[in-house]
Amino acid sequence: MPEAGAPEPIARLIQEFSKLPGIGPKSAQRLAYHVLKAPEDDARALAQALADVKERVVLCETCFYITVSDPCALCDEEQRDPTLVCVVEQPLDVLVVERTGGFRGLYHVLHGSLNPIDGVGPEQLRIQELLRRVEAGQVVEVIMATNPSLEGEATSMYVQRLLQPLGIRVTRLARGLPSGADIEYMDDLTLSRALEGRQEL
Repeated sequence: MPEAGAPEPIARLIQEFSKLPGIGPKSAQRLAYHVLKAPEDDARALAQALADVKERVVLCETCFYITVSDPCALCDEEQRDPTLVCVVEQPLDVLVVERTGGFRGLYHVLHGSLNPIDGVGPEQLRIQELLRRVEAGQVVEVIMATNPSLEGEATSMYVQRLLQPLGIRVTRLARGLPSGADIEYMDDLTLSRALEGRQEL
């Protein structure tokens, strides 16, 4: 719906910004008027960055992470352990795991999770490509790092069932209480996961 009283280019910009996730009508207006007030060079740089993302960014043919060269820099890094593959739902998840500095294996990005209600089945995800990678013979362990949601858990269990006959180790990220948190503030799911994943002292 066009923005009442705004010139057509501004109304269109507000409409486009409002399509972005997490951007409501008020935020879309603020962004549009910010672009209007910004120096012309800044606005052109933003437009060029948007165009570059669509023109230059591709998916790595090995792990399906976003990249400008194939294979991606992570798959191409010789110091990484090719026997260890961390499976994530989205490209952003790779950045989160990388930020920890604690993982030196490779990745596999599914580009979503199983969600029959939204029409997302195994065919829409990069599951067959993962199976082919594992069948190629170098992978010893697959770490399922899907989200702790109903869809993430279903995806993890589905992939585990497919990988089990191949005789490789399939692990899941630990679940439980975050460090420094009080038990009284934990939600039921987090607390029940912590109880299930308890360890000996």
